[in-house]
Amino acid sequence: MTDRIKRGRNTSTADQRTSPPDQDRARSAVAGRALRPRDWSPVRAVTRRLSPDGTRTVTAPAESPRSAVVDCAVYVDGRRQPGEWNFAEALAAARREESGFVWLGLHEPELAEMTEIAESYGLHELAVEDAVKAQQRPKLERFGEVSFLVLRTARYCEHTELTENSEVVETGQVMLFIGPHFLISVRHGDASRLAPVREELESRQDLLLHGPWAVAYAITDRVVDLYLEVADQLEDDMDVLEIEVFDRQATGRIQRIYQLKRELVEFKRAVMPLQRPLLALTTQMNREVPKEVRRYFRDVQDHLSRTVEQVNSYDDLLNSILQARLAQVTVDQNNDMRKIAAWAAIAAVWTAIAGIYGMNFEFMPELKVAYGYPVVLALMLTISLALYRWFRRNDWL
Repeated sequence: MTDRIKRGRNTSTADQRTSPPDQDRARSAVAGRALRPRDWSPVRAVTRRLSPDGTRTVTAPAESPRSAVVDCAVYVDGRRQPGEWNFAEALAAARREESGFVWLGLHEPELAEMTEIAESYGLHELAVEDAVKAQQRPKLERFGEVSFLVLRTARYCEHTELTENSEVVETGQVMLFIGPHFLISVRHGDASRLAPVREELESRQDLLLHGPWAVAYAITDRVVDLYLEVADQLEDDMDVLEIEVFDRQATGRIQRIYQLKRELVEFKRAVMPLQRPLLALTTQMNREVPKEVRRYFRDVQDHLSRTVEQVNSYDDLLNSILQARLAQVTVDQNNDMRKIAAWAAIAAVWTAIAGIYGMNFEFMPELKVAYGYPVVLALMLTISLALYRWFRRNDWL
């Protein structure tokens, strides 16, 4: 290679002396191509630059972008096939077997990588865009032979105390592309990890025999089971909040109730819209889903219905707690106003008597009485004590 470079440089120098400008440019181009190895690529090339002191500096090539592929496996007759698979090779291998399919797991893919996968698996561009953006409601759509199922995941966030800024429910999304020989799961967020689902499914060959829809059932069941866990733990938070609000020394702040209500609304957006897609998966008109798998989906639908009932009851209960707390605030304000009015009435006695005797009239009764001053003070004190006892008896003080 060094000899070739030297020969190229010598030839180029000689041509510059003897050849016309056009031939010079052509030969330089040829020489330039001769110097470049066949396996040269912009990604592998190392850039050499001169530093201010004249020495060469070497810049390392840029790192390759992160791959979103978490796991890619081929299943035949309900068993995972050994080896590591590229997503295109895995699909080709699965199509060679009648009972084979691919489960490709992705985590927050970029558009370029998702587009490459879509070309290999024949995914619709609209579904691909939804899978990358991850801002969809739960839904079920059909694009030719591929079904597109969107699920919203939820996870309870542990916290020692509910505050005005506590994050109670964390949500994410899982999108499923279900085809004749593949299932692609696209996960956004960490609310529901799918590695435990894959591990459990691989131990149940009888279920994996039903193909990609069995995987779709297992993922949906996992998501709905997490709904139930979140609902049960939300109930504990609501019990604590209810006790604080209805305690005799109530200190529960309205902001905390409102924060929990906001978190419940976010959870509700994940749970409520999923009813319609699950109903479509369990109906007998849906021939794409195997009959045996539809039975499993009906079990998931039952769990979802229970969660929906819990969420609706929590919403009503939170509204009642909020209204009760607002009523307590109004009652407390009325009590404060009554106390202020009672003390003002007691002070009015002293103000009235002192005002009368401070008018400086020359002819006024009791002005010449020797014990008039202590008698008037005693009268003020007696009336004030009588009013105080009367207000206490009527719960004004």
